[in-house]
Amino acid sequence: MKMADAGKIAGLLLKKYPAPGIALNFSNPLDLLVATILSAQCTDVRVNEITKTLFKKYKTAADYAKADLKIFEQAIKPAGFYKNKAKMIIECCKKIIKDFNRQVPSTMEELITLPGVGRKTANVVLGGVFGRQTIAVDTHVLRVSNRLGIAHSDNPDRVEEELVKQLPHDKLTAFNLAMILHGRQTCKARKPACGVFVLYEECEWTEKWKKK
Repeated sequence: MKMADAGKIAGLLLKKYPAPGIALNFSNPLDLLVATILSAQCTDVRVNEITKTLFKKYKTAADYAKADLKIFEQAIKPAGFYKNKAKMIIECCKKIIKDFNRQVPSTMEELITLPGVGRKTANVVLGGVFGRQTIAVDTHVLRVSNRLGIAHSDNPDRVEEELVKQLPHDKLTAFNLAMILHGRQTCKARKPACGVFVLYEECEWTEKWKKK
């Protein structure tokens, strides 16, 4: 079996999705940070409905830090796991005020010190508002990259490392966003549309022929 060509895959994918963007609505780093925390195990569509009102009321880290926990929980309840998410967002913003002069930090090392922020969330923020080239491994990227044969792990950090090593550095963020779109629209978890798969010939998933 031939080895999957990550560079060729990236080229084909970006030809299909030439200008992929982040599905979450935001206007600044804090918005994106909060929206990404809310998006854990929740659809971007639902998060955007929540933040449509949320971002009008909470505009700064101080607004979140001084929020009444019970009121804030109800404001984000549709996102699921709202008690934990509310606590994380409030504590995250308190740390931003205390340690980062009220500004969302712009490095991986600093971002992952914030409550509720792991590598995936940090990479979304770094790529989305700070112009860094990053790979944020969500469920779609994890699934699709393994099916394609350009990743070989269920560990998101390991998959991130594998992809970064194989792909052109200046295409990381665009590839990442295109992979998410591809996972949502075509290479779905349960019913992948392999018959219309632009990467069919490159894909090494052994089940693909059953789905064509």
